[in-house]
This record gives sequence, structure tokens and C-alpha cells, in this order.
Amino acid sequence: MPSTTETQDLRALAFLRISVGLFFLLFGQYKVFSTYFTLHGGFQFWIHQFLENNSAYPFMVPVLRGFVLPHATPIAFLVAYGELAIGVALTLGVLVRPASVAALVFMLTLLFSSNYPGPDAPIWQYFGASLDHSVLALCFICFLIGRAESIWSVSSLLRRNRDTPA
Repeated sequence: MPSTTETQDLRALAFLRISVGLFFLLFGQYKVFSTYFTLHGGFQFWIHQFLENNSAYPFMVPVLRGFVLPHATPIAFLVAYGELAIGVALTLGVLVRPASVAALVFMLTLLFSSNYPGPDAPIWQYFGASLDHSVLALCFICFLIGRAESIWSVSSLLRRNRDTPA
């Protein structure tokens, strides 16, 4: 039986997991169920914004121009369905670690594609510019380290049902 403190920690981590999952469900579903992002230029719009505003780290610019834009439609579908899958996994508490790995890679990709503060920026601005992606990346690291699926999840319900004698 876990201690009271451990139970509170698990509840806090589960609450964070579910909350982040709901964000991903929200953003993923609009991309999946609306064709603007995937088929009508929504994804390309954002990549062009990153490039035109010099928001991409210099090493990402050739990747965005030479790989991402020429393959924009399949990548847009990957992003849309990936966000939705991450949201489902985190919200339900199934495959939390694999979803967190994918989400961490996704957040780092977004960070390096859209959060460059410029070559002359002081070090603190690198962190400040990346808050929208780095904070989520830290959440995914916590889900990898902790037992985020141990309570309030489909996984915990299945485990409890399996361990209950008939």
C-alpha cells in the first residue's frame, strides 16, 4: 500500500498527465476533423511563418525548406494524428511512456523549428522563447520517469481487474 505522500504524488502526476492529454486531444482533433491543417495549407502556413520570422534555429532551416515543405501533406497528417494519439494515450493512461517519447521528440522539433530568439540573444532569452514547448517537454520527461499511468488510467483498471481473484 503506497504512503499518503506517494499517493498524493501519483494523483498530482496523473492529474498533469490527463490535463496535458486533454490539450493534445483538443488540438489534435481539430487538425484531424478539419481538412484545413492537413489538406488546405494550414501546416505549410506555420512552416512558412517559422521561416519568414526567423523563428527556426539555423540548423533547422534547411530541414524545414528541404524536407518538411516538400513533404508537407504527409507530415501534416503525421502531426495531426500524432497529436490525437498522444492525447488519447495520455488521457486514458495507456502506452504513456511510448506516447511521452513521441511527444518529447515532437516538442523538441517544434522548439527548434519555432523558438529561436536570435543569434545575439542573451542565454535567458533562449529559455524564455521556448516556454511553450520546453514546459511540455519537461512534463513528458516526468511521465517517462514517474509512474504516470499508475492511477486514474485504463492501465490501472486493467491491472486491478487482473489482480483481483475471481
